[in-house]
Amino acid sequence: MKKNVATIRDVAAAAGVSTATVSKFVNGAQRFSPAVEATIKEVIARLGYRSNPLAQSMITGRTKSIGLSVLDVGNPHFTSIVKGANRVALAHGYTLLLVDTEENPDRERPLLEALSRRVDGLIIFSRMLESEMDWVMDLGKPLVYFGRPARLNLPWVSSDDQRGAGMLVRHLVALGHKRIAYLRFPRSRRDEERLSAIAECLKGYGQELTVYEGGAPTSAEGERLCSAIMLGGEHPDALICYNDLIALGFMKAAQTLGFNLPADISVAGFDNIQYGQYTSPALTTVDLQSERMGVAAMEKLIAAIDGKATSDTTIEPQLVLRTSIAKRN
Repeated sequence: MKKNVATIRDVAAAAGVSTATVSKFVNGAQRFSPAVEATIKEVIARLGYRSNPLAQSMITGRTKSIGLSVLDVGNPHFTSIVKGANRVALAHGYTLLLVDTEENPDRERPLLEALSRRVDGLIIFSRMLESEMDWVMDLGKPLVYFGRPARLNLPWVSSDDQRGAGMLVRHLVALGHKRIAYLRFPRSRRDEERLSAIAECLKGYGQELTVYEGGAPTSAEGERLCSAIMLGGEHPDALICYNDLIALGFMKAAQTLGFNLPADISVAGFDNIQYGQYTSPALTTVDLQSERMGVAAMEKLIAAIDGKATSDTTIEPQLVLRTSIAKRN
């Protein structure tokens, strides 16, 4: 036999109040006397009433959902960001809706426009040129941006990439490295910060930076470029990679080619993904505090949804020293 589902009218009749009173109580739109609230709670529990989320959103104007776009959900850096953001969302009663743009700028606008209609706010990663992103201001939802926008007036969360790059370069120079190179990913805005900081820091030591260009922020790309870097004449004695995935791919390929790491070349990356500590040698990296970035972005967005003022946030990086870097004579 099919069980009858309690309705808001059933609750109102049993509690001796109007349906409007039950609706306002359930949705937190108004407080009532302790006696009335206690009665409504008791009836709801006894009848097993469950509010309809769609009806609730129509009353409050909120979906209790938040959208998060990431560039590649397969990258552990973004996985950690999602983990931090989701923890805060759940603690505040929100559901996190995730979209993966797969490092494809052409997918971003249609995905975010569709997502914006289902959520109360959005946290955005983007590979699009900022000059092509004015449309995000017309989405009509609170937004938080990852990175430091130059022209868009959006609250943002970012790691201090320049500081992290400087710490890494100073450590390499202190260990005696003279031929330092950077394997970059120029499609990323954060790459520009890292590149300029590395070059500027080396200039202070009277050294020049060798730059190699990668086409993707993946381990496969690091593996693909390894032979050109290591077999093309005098190779660097230290290679800083745009991220840990590129570094791990490069290390694997270098060892396959017969090079000894870090004796022949020191390698370092950015992000501090968990796999880096389990490789041989273990990867030295700049920890960008990925999970903290997710926490900060979600806290900032929920505050904006609630109409509270927020300030921009810079996360301080940490240098994680492991065995992929060696002292030079």
